[in-house]
This record gives sequence, structure tokens and C-alpha cells, in this order.
Amino acid sequence: MFFQITKVDENRPLDFMSINKWTTALSVILIVASLISLSVNKLNWGLDFTGGTLVEVGFSQPANLTELRSVLEENDFGDAIVQNYGTPRDVLVRVPPRGEGDSDAVGNQLLQMLQANINDDIQIRRVEFVGPQVGEELAEAGGLALLVALICILIYVSFRFEWRLALSAVAGLGQDVILILGLFSITQMQVDLTILAALLAVIGYSLNDSIVVADRIRENFRKLRKEDPTSVINISLSQTLSRTLVTSLTTLVVLIVLMLFGGQMIFGFSVALAVGVVVGTYSSVFTRSTLVLALGISREDLMPPEVEKEGEDQENYL
Repeated sequence: MFFQITKVDENRPLDFMSINKWTTALSVILIVASLISLSVNKLNWGLDFTGGTLVEVGFSQPANLTELRSVLEENDFGDAIVQNYGTPRDVLVRVPPRGEGDSDAVGNQLLQMLQANINDDIQIRRVEFVGPQVGEELAEAGGLALLVALICILIYVSFRFEWRLALSAVAGLGQDVILILGLFSITQMQVDLTILAALLAVIGYSLNDSIVVADRIRENFRKLRKEDPTSVINISLSQTLSRTLVTSLTTLVVLIVLMLFGGQMIFGFSVALAVGVVVGTYSSVFTRSTLVLALGISREDLMPPEVEKEGEDQENYL
């Protein structure tokens, strides 16, 4: 079914642009809701951004992370993040800031608690405190990375295609990022460095789809000379729809498996990517195309420049 859409009849394409008013209204509502949540609820920053205490714990046998998390939760350390560090017998416990207590006190408290509840030879190998200043620097660096990525994309697509296509592509990517952050703000899921990595991955994923659609729009503007811009965009979206849907669905299957079986450490990463795939597909089909039309793109904007042949002036003179 999906692959038949690639051979769409140019006289009977799917009329995506007929509902662009509704999709525009939906985009505005979602963006406004996300911005309101970000301003009111803000983001639930993880330890990578807020700082805290890092405790490296050594076990004589492979550590049972599920049991370890249960013990921590029962002893008022439910907000701690537990992960293997190097080998299955090495565990890294990241504890959020706890009042005025220093890192050594937190390490000793963890050691006593684990020795009392876990039957194993446990050693505290390293205790480090990460201040909130480091977290602020990471947040600034992450935001700067997103901004630089969007600017570089704007420059590349402007050079490769046309500024209207570039501006619509960057606007769609901005919408994707805002909606993902809005979801994390509403649900108060922790935002750590893996979420930042997911945002950058979503930008790359969504950009790839935008380039495919933009290339088809340019090709059809040059080939379908009797069609108006709305018809050309509808035909282009219809021709690329199967590729967009197949890519998105297969990616979502993998991400759903990661969410269900990947464990706590990559759950947020998987959620951010899954949401990014959904909103990125929506943006590719509706948001970017609507913006391209609103900016007044025409066939003349995408036609290749005429190259004057050497000696043509002399031939005309003769």
C-alpha cells in the first residue's frame, strides 16, 4: 500500500494542503502549550545539569541493579541514578544534592546502607561532588549546540536549495525541539545529557526527511510547468509519503522496543527520539510545506540560472 503511493497519478495527488489551516492551528496550539509549560513548570533537570554526588561502588560479584535500586528507594534515595560503570561488578550511583551534607557523608551513608541490606562485599572506590556550576555550563553548551546546528542547517539548505525552503526547514526543526521539550516539561521527566543527544539526533533525522521533500519539490517545479505551487507541493508530498512513513514506522518499532526493554538509563532517550520521529514526520508533511507556500515560493525561484555560452555574443552579432 505504501509503495503504491510513490507512483501517484500527478492528476490525482493527495491534497495535503487542503487542511493546512487546521494543521497550522494545531501547530500553534501545541507550540503555545509547550512554551507555557516551559515557562511555568520549567524542565526537571537531571544530575548532569544540577550537580550532585558521584559514588563508585565495587561488588565482589556482578551487581543486581534492580535490587540495588529497590534498596535505595526504601532508604530515601529513590531519586538516585544507578548504572554499571565499566564491568558488571562496578556500579556508579549518582545522588542529587542533599542540603548541606558533603560528599564524604553521602558516601559513608550509602556504604552503611548497602552493607546492611545487600549480602556482598561492598567497597566505596570513589566519591566525587559535581557542583551546580558545571551543570549550568553544560546547559549553556547544550543550548548553544542546538542553536549552532540550526544556523548551519539554515546556511546549508539556503545554499543547496533556496532560502524559503531553508527557512521552512529550520522552522520545522525548531517546532520539533520545542514540542519535545514541552512534553518533558509537562510530564516532568528528567532532562539529562542523553536527552540533549536525542534532540540533536532528532534534528538530523528530521533534516534528512526535509532534504528529500525539498529535492522532490524543486524537481517537480522544474518538470511540471503547468501546475501551480499548491499542486506541485501536493504531488511532491504524495510521491515521498511512502518513504517518509516506512522510515518513521520502522524507526518507531526500534524505539518502542528500547522503551520497553532498554532499561531506565535509556528510557528518556528513547521517549525523546520517539516523540521526535512523530513530530518530525508531521512537520515534514504539513508544517514545512505550509510555510513554503506562505513565503510565496514560485517556479522562478527554483529554476537553475542560465549559463551564458562562451562566444554567444559574437555569434548573435554575426
